Amino acid sequence: MTVESTTARKPRGADKAPSASASAKTPRATGAAKTAKTGRSGGQGRTAARGTGRTRATAARKDANPAERPDDDLVQLLSPEGERVARPDYDGYVADLTPESLRGLYRDMVLTRRFDGEATQLQRQGELGLWASLLGQEAAQIGSGRALRDDDYVFPTYREHGVAWCRGVDPVNLLGMFRGVNNGGWDPNSNNFHLYTIVIGSQTLHATGYAMGVAMDGTDSSVIAYFGDGASSQGDVAESFTFSAVYNAPVVFFCQNNQWAISEPTERQTRVPLYQRARGYGFPGVRVDGNDVLACLAVTRAALEHTRGGAGPMLVEAFTYRMGAHTTSDDPTKYRSEEEREAWAAKDPILRLRRHLEREGHADEAFFAALEEESEALGRRVRDAVRSMPDPDPMAVFDHVYADGSAQVDEERREFAAYQASFDDAPAHAEGGN
Repeated sequence: MTVESTTARKPRGADKAPSASASAKTPRATGAAKTAKTGRSGGQGRTAARGTGRTRATAARKDANPAERPDDDLVQLLSPEGERVARPDYDGYVADLTPESLRGLYRDMVLTRRFDGEATQLQRQGELGLWASLLGQEAAQIGSGRALRDDDYVFPTYREHGVAWCRGVDPVNLLGMFRGVNNGGWDPNSNNFHLYTIVIGSQTLHATGYAMGVAMDGTDSSVIAYFGDGASSQGDVAESFTFSAVYNAPVVFFCQNNQWAISEPTERQTRVPLYQRARGYGFPGVRVDGNDVLACLAVTRAALEHTRGGAGPMLVEAFTYRMGAHTTSDDPTKYRSEEEREAWAAKDPILRLRRHLEREGHADEAFFAALEEESEALGRRVRDAVRSMPDPDPMAVFDHVYADGSAQVDEERREFAAYQASFDDAPAHAEGGN
């Protein structure tokens, strides 16, 4: 099925080269090759979707929801076995990849997973307050992240560690917020990578507004907003779709559909594939195999080209799977089956690209061994850096609450200072405050 853009507004830069949608007659809307889940039908569906009943019912959900049915038009360039799959409408977007660049994509995914795993362990050891793992979503993030230009701007959620890596953000900087020692850790304008957004879905509005400004400036840079399937149910996302379409904003909405909004499966959020929602707002959508780094790179390049050509926004749904917990405060064994997880482990994005590299003779054992050493070195650096982070000034929480001060905040500051001073090891400045 082809999703056509219905935007009637004359595109920005209409005299420029045709966009991806024009040259490829708009990337075809796609579906997902996965074990589908059933929707909710009265009390029975509600009961089966909860607790251990939900776990036992995983297999019974197959093909019940159109949003989760397999779709032969899923954009895929690498099979789970590492075989190259021909897609004439997207092959051109990865035609420039050399064996060296393929090894680079593999390195990106391996190092991102190593850093992510180290962060999870640090949280388990009490060094971080919380962590949201990206395990299983490396291809979606590295593929889309490497499709970006330096002048493009990224609005992430709180799980885009791979995209942050692609934008040159030091992994250590990502951990300061989760350790509670800073409010972000990096200057967004240094890497065109906004601070992590914890409020679900709000970053899509930020991205839309920024993209509207980009359009007014007359540049050909683009904006990309990351969010998950759970966030797609938020009103903020619907509003951003409306505004971006009406104002022809150059923004790519990149939805990582990892199929679980904490403990809620996608079937309880939508009755159609998420990418098809774009049609109702008047712009194209496409579903890509989110475990295929080449497909994610190609589709994102095409989407960015579409927005740069002045054709307005585009929605990319990267169909993937969250292999770990939603965050380290979550226990996924309470609501999903191990069989489901094992089925997706066979589609592992890193293993998929490694099989391709080995199949084509693009990498040898020396490359993989050297990368393993680099991976361990990254893990040690992150571990040592986190444990040596200085504690923040506890009184700083009262700074910058109001630009011109507040009597209430001043009183709260004095009370907290007195509380801090009551401890034997209280710092000298806790005696009074300012």
